[in-house]
Parts: sequence; structure tokens; C-alpha cells
Amino acid sequence: MKIKYFEDTDTAHMELSDHPVSETREISENLYIDLDAQGNVLGMTIEHASVQADMRELAFQRITAAG
Repeated sequence: MKIKYFEDTDTAHMELSDHPVSETREISENLYIDLDAQGNVLGMTIEHASVQADMRELAFQRITAAG
């Protein structure tokens, strides 16, 4: 997974997979998802990201199964 923030355009892009994008769907005015040919989500783009989310910090937390 890769997350990129483009400060000059205030756009955030989260890439879940590097498979070829077959279609990009507009979910709302500022949210788009990239899909493969089977309809699986490959990525998400957020326009005006600093207004939509707090872009000052990114945290990643992996939750493992108890065992």
C-alpha cells in the first residue's frame, strides 16, 4: 500500500494494489475510487484532502489476531 499527498494540488491518493485500473468511479465531488476489471478496489483519491481530513499526520496500526 502506498499513500501519496500532493501538496500543490491538495490531493491524497491511496494505492492498495498496483494492478491495472479498469475504471475510476466518482463517489462524491471530492472522492474517487479506482477499480480493476473485476470491480475490486485498487485505490482512492481525495481532492481538497486538507479540508476532508487532517493531513498533518498519518498513523498506521496493525491489529493482529489473538492467538
